[in-house]
Amino acid sequence: MATFKIIVTGISTAATSLFIRTASISATKHGTPRLSVSDAATLHRLSAAGLEVGYLPIDTDYALLLVGIAASGLTEEVWEHLSIGKLGYVVLVDSCKPATLTATQGLIRRFASLFQTPFVVAANKQDHLGALPPSYIRTRLGLPCNVPVLPCIDYELRSVHTVLAALCTAIEARSTALLVGGSADDGERNNCTHSRRSARLVRRWRF
Repeated sequence: MATFKIIVTGISTAATSLFIRTASISATKHGTPRLSVSDAATLHRLSAAGLEVGYLPIDTDYALLLVGIAASGLTEEVWEHLSIGKLGYVVLVDSCKPATLTATQGLIRRFASLFQTPFVVAANKQDHLGALPPSYIRTRLGLPCNVPVLPCIDYELRSVHTVLAALCTAIEARSTALLVGGSADDGERNNCTHSRRSARLVRRWRF
């Protein structure tokens, strides 16, 4: 089974753990996940490093590994774990705490300088009174129009799926561009092919 890693990060109040737990609930609705020996070892290693992990088998050939980490936990050891096999990442924003936006902007810049992979921003806690709208968050974070900023409610399956599906759309677009442009080597082409199929499957995933 091909397993692809998606990182979920944000300031400590952005609720990365709940986002991952909600996404993982969807997997149990389709039966108990059966992990390969390799995936089980990966989950154990990431958990031992203090990372929140969620495992989502999409079909018999593909699975997503969600790895959650708050900004405060980004040690050098954690960066090493995150850098291996990442497909893209989700940045969660606490829509009820505008004071955290500056720190979130710094987090995005740090990730962008290290990971040349697609990402989306999830404006979390949109069910709360006084939550900042995604359009305002985009402006405050200084994000270009090609970076999706989506409303999110971290305990709602459909909302979490919408965020993951948007990320997978961006991943598929990037993989297609690399394949069409001919800039990928054989290893990258193989990974891009798997990434595109995985992304399509996630978009069709039903909670």
